This record gives sequence, C-alpha cells and structure tokens, in this order.
Amino acid sequence: MSLVTIKRVIRAGFLDFWRNGFVSLASILVMTVTLFVVGTTIFAGVILTTTLAQLRDKADINVYFTTTASEDQILALKQTVEAQPQVQSVEYVSADDTLAAFRARHQNDQLTLQALDELGTNPLGAVLNIKAKDISQYDAIANFLRQQQDAATGNTNIIDKINYFDASHRAALDKLQTITASSQRLGLIIVIILILTTLAISFNTFRLIIYVSRDEIQVMRLVGAGQLYIRAPFVVEGMLYGLIAGLLTLLLFYPLTYYLGRATADFFGGVNIFNYYLLHFPLFFLIIVGTGVVLGAIASFLAVRRYLRI
Repeated sequence: MSLVTIKRVIRAGFLDFWRNGFVSLASILVMTVTLFVVGTTIFAGVILTTTLAQLRDKADINVYFTTTASEDQILALKQTVEAQPQVQSVEYVSADDTLAAFRARHQNDQLTLQALDELGTNPLGAVLNIKAKDISQYDAIANFLRQQQDAATGNTNIIDKINYFDASHRAALDKLQTITASSQRLGLIIVIILILTTLAISFNTFRLIIYVSRDEIQVMRLVGAGQLYIRAPFVVEGMLYGLIAGLLTLLLFYPLTYYLGRATADFFGGVNIFNYYLLHFPLFFLIIVGTGVVLGAIASFLAVRRYLRI
C-alpha cells in the first residue's frame, strides 16, 4: 500500500468517525467503561499485592528449643536451615531475649511476673524465626525441620516445638496462600470477561456502521476500489474509538486517584495510588491506551471480515 493510499485510508477513517457521531460516542463510552475497570484492576492489584506482602512478611515458622539446648547446637541448626533453597532468612532469638520479650508482653500481669521471679531460672528456650521466600514453601521447610527433629535422639534432640504444626498457625498460612491465589485469578477473570464483552458490543457496533454505510460502500465498489481500501477505514475508526476511550480513562483516573490517594495510604500499607499513578503514568498510558487501540482494531477487523462481503 502506497503512502498516498495510507493517507486516504486514515482520512476516510476520521471522516467516518465524525459522520457516525452518535454511534462513535456509544462505542467510546463502552470502551471507556472496560478500560476504566482494567485500570481499576491494576490499582486493586497494587494495593492487594502490597497488603499481602505485609502479611507475608509477618508470616513465619517459629522453632522453639529446649532449655538444655546449647547455643552452638542452635546456631549449627540455623546454618543448616539457612542453606535450604526455600528459606529467605533465619533470625536467632536467645533464651534471654525470649524471656525479656515475654516479660514485656506481660508487664501488666503481676502474677505471671511474680511466678517467673519465684522460679529463679529461665523457663523459656531460644527461638528461630524462619521466613520462606514464598508462602507456599513453608510446608517444605516445616517438613525438613520435622525430619531434623525425628532424626535426633536423646540429648541431641534440641527442638521442643515447631509452631507450623499448630492447627491455628497452619490454617492462617493456608488461608493467606488461598487469598493470594484467588485474588489473582479473580482479577484476571474479571478483565477477560470485560474484554470479551467489549469486543462483542464493538463487533455489533461496527455491524451497524457497515449497514449505515452500505450505499457508500456500493459506490466504492462500482468505481473499482479494492478490498483493503474499503475495509481499512473501518479499522482506523475502531482504533480511534480505543484511542479516545483510553485518553478519557486516563483523564478520569487523575481526580479519582487524587481523591482516594490519602485514604489508600492510610488503610492499605502506605500505598498512595495518586503518587503511584503519577510515578507510573507512562506504563498506565501504554497499558490503557494500547489496550483500547488493540480492542478497537480487533473488533472492527472481525466485524468487517464477517459482515463486509466484497
């Protein structure tokens, strides 16, 4: 296709866009709703990811040691655990630090503190706080620790308890993993449904446009216009719908994110979506406008191919 033909096709697409004003407006509004939900899904994903990251950061496995376990034995096990590929970090808390933390938590419980003083010795052992690289890897780490515990005999068994095997603790980790996976699937499903809905509506919109333009198309056929020259303006028109819908969506997000920015920063892990929007605007522009243009082009191409028989 020559440069002159490309210019004529683009100009024809613009003319059809303005000539079908009401239909164009309806198509733009439908695409705007879809692109708005796509953008909202992105923001929700950012907030959810940040919130879940904070929850995952608080998730860990606590290994409690017997009071007879020596520091050398505990540190040796710590090195062994750190060598596991699933482990992100291991924190060692000595028996004295464990006791100090216990006293701090029960500073208003005088009976408990008095009972500790009467014992005369530290009844608490050291603790290892283990964090996995991914929430799904805690089960493998816990099983490794259980194997270490089962393999030890007599005085070599220094592990008193692994809290992962407590029903409540394990249920909390499993629930967190389920929420993470479900939220990702739900967001993807919503976006796919809306994209398919937009394609269907836009498809029928272009079917109407083709019907309205039937006389003009017939004249173009009579004067010998080629298939590509007749069909291409409709595709250009569809891309214009997506472009304008994308720009309109980006414009709508500015006041909305500005209004909600402080609220999200206070309630969702410190993420100010207005600042995030401004900081990542080029990415949002590429995703929103690009999605709109691609949707418009695909819908118009499919409609032209289906209903415009040349």
